[in-house]
This record gives sequence, structure tokens and C-alpha cells, in this order.
Amino acid sequence: MPDKHNNEYIEMSQGGAPNQETSNNGRAIEAKLEDTPERELWTGKIEFVLACVGQCIGFGNVWRFPYLCYKNGGGAFLIPFVSTIIFAGIPMYFMELALGQWLSVGGIGIWKITPIFKGVGYASTIMAFWLNTYYIVILAWTVFYLCHSFTSVLPWGHCGNDWNSLNCLNSFERYKIPFNCTNGTSWFEVNVTSEYNATNIPKLYPEFNCTQDYDAYNYISPVKEFWQLKALKISKGIDHAGQLQWEMSLCLLAVWVMCYFCIWKGVKWTGKVVYVTALFPYILLTILLIRGVTLPGAADGIRFYITPKMSKLAESTVWVDAASQILFSYGVGLGTCTALGSYNKYHNNVYKDAVLISCLNSSTSVFAGFVIFSVIGFMAHEQKKDINLVAESGPGLAFLAYPSAVAQLPISPLWAILFFLMLLMLGMDSQFCTMEGFFTALIDEFPQYLRQRRELFIAVVCLISYLIGLSMVTEGGMYVFQLFDFYSASGITVLLLIFFECIAISWSYGVNRFYEDLRDMFGFYPCFFWKICWCVTTPAICLGVVLFSVFTFQPVTYVGYKFPTWAHTIGGIIGASSVACIPLYMIYKSIITTGGPRERVKKLFRPDMSFSRGSEQPPPYSTIPRTVGEGAVRL
Repeated sequence: MPDKHNNEYIEMSQGGAPNQETSNNGRAIEAKLEDTPERELWTGKIEFVLACVGQCIGFGNVWRFPYLCYKNGGGAFLIPFVSTIIFAGIPMYFMELALGQWLSVGGIGIWKITPIFKGVGYASTIMAFWLNTYYIVILAWTVFYLCHSFTSVLPWGHCGNDWNSLNCLNSFERYKIPFNCTNGTSWFEVNVTSEYNATNIPKLYPEFNCTQDYDAYNYISPVKEFWQLKALKISKGIDHAGQLQWEMSLCLLAVWVMCYFCIWKGVKWTGKVVYVTALFPYILLTILLIRGVTLPGAADGIRFYITPKMSKLAESTVWVDAASQILFSYGVGLGTCTALGSYNKYHNNVYKDAVLISCLNSSTSVFAGFVIFSVIGFMAHEQKKDINLVAESGPGLAFLAYPSAVAQLPISPLWAILFFLMLLMLGMDSQFCTMEGFFTALIDEFPQYLRQRRELFIAVVCLISYLIGLSMVTEGGMYVFQLFDFYSASGITVLLLIFFECIAISWSYGVNRFYEDLRDMFGFYPCFFWKICWCVTTPAICLGVVLFSVFTFQPVTYVGYKFPTWAHTIGGIIGASSVACIPLYMIYKSIITTGGPRERVKKLFRPDMSFSRGSEQPPPYSTIPRTVGEGAVRL
């Protein structure tokens, strides 16, 4: 259906002949087969930019990039990081936004330009569904911690809770740790009491070397016990599902309700929400950085984070980590960027937007590293440990390392609230933008059935996803979460999707033809550099990382726990449920396509929609005749 900016179309009569309506300039540019509700546009350019910023800036920027940076050579890691941004990240991000804007349709509909690859659209939609289902569980954990932060004393800062064990001991309370005394031939332990304290014990045994060592095998920190025994109530393994945790299931329900109301009315409503969810995290990150750099040991943490170790660049894993981080962080391959771009005006300069947003995304990762490592340096200083023994990645950073440090600060509940509120905002806009990509793909594919029932359709899918997500908030839920995270929408599966998408556009549809479409939108040809990236460097990087991942594949584990074979089988089925759509649809499309070999190849690899460039808008996918031939309107 044409939007309010472009109310010109050709309507097909019952006899197949077009009933033409012309615009003020005398051109009819859309062919409409069914009366479907109007498709919205962004109210303004700022809303589109903020939505894209919120979509691609998420948990990975805060808890994955800083860890990868220090692990892979500190400042030296920026060399492969920036190289991947230039040759793979920005090109794919630009391609997806431009495709959506050009065709004004979601992630399934764009494949009318090369029909045999339509399975890529179905694969990305299924993968987005799985991602929406498990990613939101992290938001539920965040809400759980946020709710427990509204107290005078943080519950993970001490061992006086009913869930704490007898072995609970805070690693910051070194004065309670027993002394280990040895002279090389004998050894004994001295417990700390009011009489035998940390000051006089070394004086009482001058011939012995007496030290206090926090033994992680003998003691468990209250932060770790809160995470394992209170938040997760984790069982022994995935085959011990245990009971459903009602507190966590309510948190999961709360975030699903919030995300539903962020997108239920369409992009005009979502455009208002992103003013908060995209901008507020930057304010909180800045506040946390100012507090972090004033802590003792912060300088050591930051120095550890940025000090280059050039020898690391000779290791292949460093380059693979950089490529993986960029491609996952930008959120490409899932149809989300395509959906966000599809609500733009046709002549919007998405070329400039894509480059600026990509640079902002990567800069945020570096900025977040200073926030995190200033606090990690403080932790190492207080615990008298090396920084590499304190730094963690993933949920361990968000729910163990950072809360442990926050508990030692004055007015600790305030800093905990700010931190988890920041995580909630970071995760929420990534979540509901990915949801928008999923729903846009399906609603644009079946507009006559779903567009006018958008709110109900979204509610039903959210309910189904919530019921699946309940399996991840049981006592064995963490193991289910790890399976989904490892197999469904990360690693090899996403990279394969990006590879086929890039090949389909650059080689099947044709990069030169795509450049003509870009010129029609922008009024100029983009730099020749993008052709090189789309045809060579981007697919080569994706395929290289895939092959490396296959050859170095290790089954998923969790804190030393090895999953049974049946669990890996289920994980493999979940992963294959998306990427298998690509070859299966190719086979199906090849079978149903009629004609001789030459004609069939042309039908399979060339666009089956007909339109002329130079129009105000391309025809939306829902209005294009399904078969191009006699009776089809040439636009």
C-alpha cells in the first residue's frame, strides 16, 4: 500500500487490466493487488538513526569487546578490529539498510530481486525468532538484579542471607581470611580473631612466611552465591530441570510486556521510545566512567586495557575474534537492518547514515572498555590480585565482576541501580528492534492477513516466545540458555547467513545493477570501494571465519559442565532449522520453476518484479504481481 508521502498507484481490475491513477507529475508508480493497510514511515530522520544506534549497540559492546581487547593484545587489537570494520562491518551494514530503503519491505520480501536465494530471508526470520526468545532472558536477569538493588545494603555484598552457605566469604574482606604460614618444611593455618588479627599474626611467627590467600576452592564469594543460588538456583545439569522460578518468570514476563508495548503500534510509536532507550545508556555510561576513573587502581586497569601487545597480531584467533565481534555487534544477517531501513523515505541518504552509525557503534565499544576496566582495576587493587585474574567476559562480567566491585563503593545501591538500568536500556532496544525485524518480514510477506492485525499477531508471538523462554528460568534453565546461545543465532549459523546474503546481492542480482539502484536513491554512485567489499572482502572474511570455526570447533560447555549428546543434538537441530532453509528453498524453487534450462536460470537468479528507475518510490513487495508476464503492470 502506498504511504502518505506517495499516494499514487495502479490498481488491478478483476479482469486483470490495470486501473491507473496518476500523481501530480503524471506518473503511476505502484501496482496494487489487494487493499491492505497503509505502511508507515519514520516520523523523522533522527528516529531512524536512534533506532539503528539502539539496535546495534547492546550487551556485546559492554561485556564482550573490552574482554576481547585485553585478551587479544590490548591496543593492538584495534588493528584487526578496525580492518574488519572497514572491509566487512560497514559494507554489510550499508547493504542491508540500503536494500530495505530501496524496496520498502522486510527481510523476506527483498529476495524478489533474486528468487533462488529467498531461503536466506526465511532463515534470517527463523534465526531472529530464536534470538528474540533467548536474548530476552538476559534482560530478565537484569531486571531481577535491578529490583534487588533497591535496598540499603546490596544482598550480594555480604554473607548474611538465607541462601548463603557456610563457605561464603567476600574476597574483599581479606581480614577474615586465615593466614597460611610456612617455613619451607612445615605448614600451619592461623584463623583471624580479635586477638590474632592481620596486624600481629606475622609478628607472632617471625620465622614463618604468613600470607592471606583467597582460595576460590575453599571459599565462595557472596556475589557468586547470589548469582548461582538466588538468581539461577542452578541445578547439576540440563537433565535436572528442577522447578520453575516464579521470581525470574515474572521478570521475564515483565520484559516481554515492555518490549511488546515498545513496538505494538508500529515505527511511529517505536520512534518515540528510542529517544529514551538509545540515549539514556550514554548518560549512564558517562556517569559510571566518571565514578570509575576516580577509584584507586583505575589507572592500572585502563593501562592494562589499552597497552598494545603487537606480538598477538601473529595469532589467527585474534583476527577471527575481531571479525566475529564486528559482524555480531552490527546485527547484520537477521533482517533487522533491512526492516529499519525499509521505513525510510526513498531518497534518504542512508549511505552517510550507515557509515556514521557504524563508527558510533565501534566507538561505543571502546568507550565502554574504559568504563569496565576502570572498575576492574579497582577490584584488582582491593583484592591484591593481577587484573587478568579479575577480568571476565559475558554474563560473568555483568552479574559477577561488576556487581562485586559496586558492592564496595559508598552508596553502593545507587551505582548498582545505574549499572543495571544501563544494561536494561542497552538490551531492550536491541531486543525490540530485532523483534521489529522479525515482524516486519512476516507482515510485509502477508500484508493482507497480518498488517491490520499487527497488535494481535505480535501479542501471540510474544506469548509463544515467553512460554519457550520459561524453560530457561527453571533450575536447569542456564544450561538451556547456553544451548540456544551457542547453536541458534551466533557463530557459524549467522556467518553463513551473512555470506549467502552478500553473495546473492553482489553476484546473483549483480553489484552493478545494485549500484544503479543506489544512484537512483541518492543521486550519485557510491565509492567503488563498496563493490570490492561486497564482491570479495566481505564474503571472504565471513567464509574464512566459518572455516576456522569448523576446524577448531569445540562443543559448548558451562563452567566445566559437559552437555550430554542428546542436548547437542537438540542444539544442532535448532541451528539447522534456520540455515537449512537456504538449500531447501533452492531445491524447492528449482523444482517448481518451469521452462528450458536457460529460461529457468533466468527466472531463478534474476528479479521477477518489473519497475523502472527514476520513480519517487519503488513498488512495495506486497503490491507487485507474483508472476511477471501478460497482464503485469510495468512501472
